[in-house]
Amino acid sequence: MRAAIDIRRSPSRHLARTEWLRSLNSFSFGAHSDSDNTHFGLLLVSNEDTIEPGTGFDTHPHRDMEIVTWVLEGALVHKDSTGHNGIIYPGLAQRMTAGSGILHSEKNDSWTLTGDQEHANPVHFIQMWVLPDTAHVTPGYEQLDINAPLGQGGWVTLASGMSKHSGTRAISIRQKHAALHVARLRPAETAQAATAPFVHLFVARGSISLEGSGALAQGDAARITDSEGRRISAGAHGAEVLMWEMDTTLAVR
Repeated sequence: MRAAIDIRRSPSRHLARTEWLRSLNSFSFGAHSDSDNTHFGLLLVSNEDTIEPGTGFDTHPHRDMEIVTWVLEGALVHKDSTGHNGIIYPGLAQRMTAGSGILHSEKNDSWTLTGDQEHANPVHFIQMWVLPDTAHVTPGYEQLDINAPLGQGGWVTLASGMSKHSGTRAISIRQKHAALHVARLRPAETAQAATAPFVHLFVARGSISLEGSGALAQGDAARITDSEGRRISAGAHGAEVLMWEMDTTLAVR
């Protein structure tokens, strides 16, 4: 495979809007279909969503998908049919294994959480889906606060199914060929992207400079194929970066 870097700028993402939701989709999703942009590696969905207070996704089904949610601002309330309830906030990693079938809801219940409707705020988060390596497993849920290691700088493994990360403090996913890392970088701080067949970098906040490709702004992504780890440097206001490391891809989707 030939090394390549495909930069996807934020404005190129599909925008879906309702009265209560603003969703920027990096790949085909829902009613938006693009046969040339269905996935990268094992990553099928990378949506940047903003939900208004007192609203959200009502109970709906999922099956055979590993779903990881990363909140940037606000708080997202999760409830599912296996009895799991959780409040996802910045720095809290969350994974839901849909497996043989699960129902769940995701709400911005900030009015209830704060007790003050006047000061309720939108919730802003990234939701990512990868296919599991085993179908029809028992549905599951896991969350973990990683704020402490994030504050130390550099990459923190957020979620992984790779054996090489088995000793790390991360939530698990049912995909042995994928891992998700996050870094909160101070201005001018540097980090090295993973060396892997497929690497997906997403700038969730701030800006970075990517070796060989130049500047990436908030909302931009780099799809890196079969490349040695590229150096990234945070911009003048720092950056928060999500990085998927993947050993394989989907042959057909």
